[in-house]
Amino acid sequence: MIEGFSNASRIPELRRRLFFTAVMLAIYRVGVAVPTPGIDGQALASFFDAARSTLFGWANLFSGGALERFSVFALGIMPYISVAIILDLLKVASPYLDELYKEGEAGRRKITQYTRYGTVALAIVQGLMIAVSLEKIQAPGGGSVVYNPGWSFRIVTVLTLTAGTMFIMWMGEQITERGIGNGISLIIMAGIVARLPSALGTTVQFVREGEMSLFVLLLVLALALTVTAWIVYVETAQRRIPVQYAKRVVGRRIYGGQTSHLPLKINTSGVIPPIFASSILVFPATLATFMPSLKNYSALLTPGGWFYDVIYVVLIIFFTYFYTAVTFNPVDVADNLKKYGGFIPGIRPGRYTAEYIDRVLSRITLGGAIYVSAVCVLPTILIEQFNVPFYFGGTALLIVVGVALDTIAQMETHLLTRNYEGFMRRGRVKSRKG
Repeated sequence: MIEGFSNASRIPELRRRLFFTAVMLAIYRVGVAVPTPGIDGQALASFFDAARSTLFGWANLFSGGALERFSVFALGIMPYISVAIILDLLKVASPYLDELYKEGEAGRRKITQYTRYGTVALAIVQGLMIAVSLEKIQAPGGGSVVYNPGWSFRIVTVLTLTAGTMFIMWMGEQITERGIGNGISLIIMAGIVARLPSALGTTVQFVREGEMSLFVLLLVLALALTVTAWIVYVETAQRRIPVQYAKRVVGRRIYGGQTSHLPLKINTSGVIPPIFASSILVFPATLATFMPSLKNYSALLTPGGWFYDVIYVVLIIFFTYFYTAVTFNPVDVADNLKKYGGFIPGIRPGRYTAEYIDRVLSRITLGGAIYVSAVCVLPTILIEQFNVPFYFGGTALLIVVGVALDTIAQMETHLLTRNYEGFMRRGRVKSRKG
């Protein structure tokens, strides 16, 4: 691995891409520290300290602390991600969108255009809702977090937050095009990882003050490394279905006849299920922030309780199957295999192939759902049992490891195409996209 990073510095193009990516991420982190006008920063920070288990704390994690400071990047990239997921789900109900997804580059540009328009609209709506909500919020000390409430504050806030979101979206697209890795994913990862130093500092302080023993710290570190290694193993795991291509004679040439495989990922849905599940579970606690009469009911869905964990696991399993069914169509895969003369040995082409692929996918999806559920519930158990300042939720950990694997895979592609040793001597790092 060390030799792989050393080889990366010898390729001018890769070196330029890495430098450009680092500059863009540095600009993003600078923007996180630029506050939006009209906000009392100390009062807002006090409010977030008391609202970490609500939707605000969840959104603050993925914005890299920007929402807590209410910076110009307070909305983060989540409006873009939300619109992209919505369009991805709507292709099942909309034949027009389904055709766009199948049109290749031209369809992809059209989908990107719709995603941008949707991001602007959603950012405006979310910015207005946040501005109105901030005017009603009272900090724990009793003071207001907005200096001068009114439409002037709302308009400035909406324009600032929308412009910040669009700038982040532009940076993500530039990183994807001119840098290395997926820009949007790297920005989310940068926001999550940026909170690591404060978590480490809190942990050291706990050990010094005797609130956490050194043995517990070592146990947590060993467990964290084990879970990370487990995530790497499962995220790169595949169920390979053998595919045989029949020989075809075209003119004087013979095509086909080779054996290949159809890779099916264990975790096809990625981090979408825990994101959906978390957003649904934190919604009651968010409503209770503005409606005190709901606090008794929202207490049942407080992270750390057994009822919350059970509902969380059930929702993750449901969304894992749901999103896999939406994004992966066995019928289309079977039709493409039949079109190019491919078949699964022992399985008839067409409907029988689609049923076989669907049966195999359903079985491995159950294992993937259980794996995601275990990773997402484990941090909660750590917090409750060992009093660990473990800010990395399962969703965040899956994002960080997954994005790191994708970025390393792209870097290794640049290395191997120029005959340099990659990061792994015994084989390439498999992309999470399969």
